[in-house]
Amino acid sequence: MLPLNRPDADLIARLRDLLGPQGCVTDRDMITPWLTDWRGRYRGQSVALLAPSNAKEVSAIVRLAAAARVALVPQGGNTGTVAGATPPADGSALLLSMRRMNRIRAVSQTDNAIIAEAGVILSDLHDAAAVIGRRFPLSLAAKGSATVGGLVSTNAGGTQVLRFGPMRSLVLGLEAVLPDGALFDGLATLRKDNRGYDLRQLLTGAEGTLGIVTAAALRLVPAAGARAVAWVGLESPADALHLLRRLEERSPESIESFELVPADALALVLQNIPGMRPPLSAPSPWNALIEAVGNPGDAAPSTLLEAALAEALEIGLVADATLATSEAQAEALWALRESISEAEKRDGPSLKHDISVPVSAMPGFIEREAARIEASFPGSRIIAFGHLGDGNIHFNLLPPADADRESWIAAHGRDATSMVHDLVAAAGGSLSAEHGIGQAKLAEFARLGDPVRLATLRAIKQAIDPLGIMNPGKLVPLAPEAKDQ
Repeated sequence: MLPLNRPDADLIARLRDLLGPQGCVTDRDMITPWLTDWRGRYRGQSVALLAPSNAKEVSAIVRLAAAARVALVPQGGNTGTVAGATPPADGSALLLSMRRMNRIRAVSQTDNAIIAEAGVILSDLHDAAAVIGRRFPLSLAAKGSATVGGLVSTNAGGTQVLRFGPMRSLVLGLEAVLPDGALFDGLATLRKDNRGYDLRQLLTGAEGTLGIVTAAALRLVPAAGARAVAWVGLESPADALHLLRRLEERSPESIESFELVPADALALVLQNIPGMRPPLSAPSPWNALIEAVGNPGDAAPSTLLEAALAEALEIGLVADATLATSEAQAEALWALRESISEAEKRDGPSLKHDISVPVSAMPGFIEREAARIEASFPGSRIIAFGHLGDGNIHFNLLPPADADRESWIAAHGRDATSMVHDLVAAAGGSLSAEHGIGQAKLAEFARLGDPVRLATLRAIKQAIDPLGIMNPGKLVPLAPEAKDQ
């Protein structure tokens, strides 16, 4: 693969002619906010931010970039956590923002489907589905800024994976611009399509390395008749998993979310996020946030959840519990969970690990391996929270309280992260459960990835993007021989 070129004045002039001043931004002050990842740990440079308004403009941009051999870095809401949408620091790539492509093209109650452009914000997608009595069953803390294109490209997870799966299971079709500028029109809302390799699935989770998603056809489900939200205090992650399985046995179709929250994570939220209140009268070592949803005509999910929790209290599986009695209380409980990442950010730098292991192994992994890591790095603290029911936990390490966090991370961060990932690999897990690889996990993926998997990823990348202009330096580690060139 030949080296890429830097964008020159002639290319920028061509792009400005194509997109106009609103679509080709070169003002440094306007570009700067989009050059840093959400966590503030990676900073890139770019001479221009391109903001197309339709798929034809995206196609024309890619054709010009391919002819000039210049890299493109697509970006949605810039809420990713692995710097997958951050341009390289040397300014060699153009930043391609999809935020102006924000139309809902179609929504169908009959098809249970919605077609949305890449720049549509997740909360707006929810609202559009609600208008026709449907819902899009994926939600996450960044729903007010995360976009459809980014959610597809990272195969986002969120809090409802337990019942509906990640983004990959909700994508019916895609429209995308491929690395040669060709527009792939695959937006049909087909449930069955057996025409060979599934390009929809190949592009989902590809982090913009194989093409640029411009629109998606997404699956909708009927609007919920009612929901019940509870906060439960527990003694251990094992008790939490036991409770989840009991709830599923009693009401197998209603449990949509089951989030594990340790006391330390709750304390960070109460300390760093204004207006938050403790959900229970007395703290517990561990907590679970549970949401049950009922279909119209079914028994109220609050009745079922209340009865199941009463049983759990009687047998000592649960220490305490509260059931929201209004939508405001339900939202307040969810705010505690959804504010954890922001609370960690305000508290100071830490090491983030988005990991998964088999569900049955998760409780033991959390307690056993957290203790092992804390013993290896005295004074450090593991905060493990997230989606226990699907085996995905955010296994984050806080430096010692008396340490300068940046200095401690610089000195010990690589070793600590490697230890976490080694333990995950030994448990048959993944170092990236829902956030992707980006550039933050590229080296660890290269170190721990199965050689056959890595070779296949490289072959796919080379076949579809032979020039290497699509989001280079993300997701796909270079082959060892390529690094030496």
